[in-house]
Amino acid sequence: MPLFYPSPRARGPVSAAVAAGLALALTGCVAPGSAAPEGTRLVLADGAELGEFNPVSGYGSTGVSPLYEGLLRPDAPDDSSLPELVPALAAAEPEVSDDGLAWTVRLREGVRFHDGSAFDSADVAATYAAVTDPRSGSPIASDYETIERVGTPDPFTVTFTLAAPDPGFPARLLLGIAPSELLAPGPAAASPLNTAPVGTGPYRLESLSAGEAVLVADPAYRDGPADVETLVLRSVPDENARAQMVLTGEVDGTVLPPRLAAGLADREGVELVSVATADWRGVSLPAAHPFTGDPEVRLALDTALDRDALVEHVLGGHGEPATSPVTPAYPEFESTRPAGGGTPVENLEAAAARLEAAGWRPDPDGVLRRGADRAELELAYPAADSLRRELASAVADQLSGLGVAVEIRGGTWDEIEPRAADVAILLGGGDNPYTVDTQAYRALHSRSERTAPLDNPGGYANPDVDRALDAARAATDPADRTERYREAQRAFALDPGYLFLATLEHTYLVRDTGASGPAPILEPHTHGVTWGPWWSLHRWESTP
Repeated sequence: MPLFYPSPRARGPVSAAVAAGLALALTGCVAPGSAAPEGTRLVLADGAELGEFNPVSGYGSTGVSPLYEGLLRPDAPDDSSLPELVPALAAAEPEVSDDGLAWTVRLREGVRFHDGSAFDSADVAATYAAVTDPRSGSPIASDYETIERVGTPDPFTVTFTLAAPDPGFPARLLLGIAPSELLAPGPAAASPLNTAPVGTGPYRLESLSAGEAVLVADPAYRDGPADVETLVLRSVPDENARAQMVLTGEVDGTVLPPRLAAGLADREGVELVSVATADWRGVSLPAAHPFTGDPEVRLALDTALDRDALVEHVLGGHGEPATSPVTPAYPEFESTRPAGGGTPVENLEAAAARLEAAGWRPDPDGVLRRGADRAELELAYPAADSLRRELASAVADQLSGLGVAVEIRGGTWDEIEPRAADVAILLGGGDNPYTVDTQAYRALHSRSERTAPLDNPGGYANPDVDRALDAARAATDPADRTERYREAQRAFALDPGYLFLATLEHTYLVRDTGASGPAPILEPHTHGVTWGPWWSLHRWESTP
């Protein structure tokens, strides 16, 4: 029997079984015609590949994973606000020095990894050292660059010494911890932890193949074994195939693009669950490009976009228009609108007037030109991502009305990254959104040698934005810090380096039967079937 959590944000018909309180008992979920297994079993289909379970590479770095735990974890009653970060492997809240430079974390005692080894402070220090070691090539290293040293004064105490105050540091304590003896120097991509993960989470990996991972509840987990005894994750890249597997009952749930999920929500036996996120989509604009390198051009493009139409027609209403990576979920949010502020037609006219004043005139084919430069731009997107393809196409259509020729081109990230200085890229952000610093700094601060390839790939640099973000990191007064982040957003609005489009809602298609658990929480960019209704699967309860 499939499992389902009825999110309060679920759209579409709610089944009688759900409305009645989910009174059915959990049994095994199996494909039609197969024998029922013993115990409770959940089968989920995801679009991502399996076998990248290394926390040094970022797996579980936002504190949600069935395999790993961090010192802290996110917790919230629902997805309407930022979660609190509460102790997980930590025994209590971190202790912070008056100058904000020393963070002391007391650890839980008696915790063991899946391989039976004891968890202690050496494992914490080794995990953080691996992330910040340049030899690891960790894509999340820039999030931890304020850490100068990790001390281990005793087996159950860890001290983090920072180079500068970092009020968002609790979000750095979500990182999943692995055993020190498995964290050998070298590229994280080559670590055995990718395919043989060892953590302290409520589930351990039992088997792994190219298309399927089987996780089983750890009987020695400190809070007791989970009611859902077996979690089967299937890698199914094709979204239509995943949807069909839910409809036939072959799997219990999946993540789908919003319009596809919404189109199936009225089918018998399935529900659409929509979850709020800090996951934005936007277009990076290459600063060295002869067209988008002009600040007046960037302002005009930002003004011309009809974000409400993108949300309605591409996202099916499952999202909110965005003009920066800081969303209304953050207290530091500053409401900024592109220059124009009128109807879509009025904004397009204002954008056209700005380009004309900057010297751009139409060629006979309608494309704008200034001297030898034409208003032409290539917009790249990951070819496997249908939602980004649809957004890229919609952006190209809207800008064509301004006299801008946008050619969209799908490719792999290996093909796109080397061309970041020449092409616009349809990006996603919000990888670690539980501190506004990461949400804003990754996208808006000028690049450095530690900047990840897809953080600000267009090379945007604004000294006013940099000063505000740096000052926010150093501010010890919360009100001052909030004002600095708002100052950064205001400075960005005057000189945008991206075309921020929307903040998404993640949409899941699930089968509805008898199990209940915590409501979904505000999600990061990275999600899939370890998030959504299943983000805290070990806390689900079945009816005896």
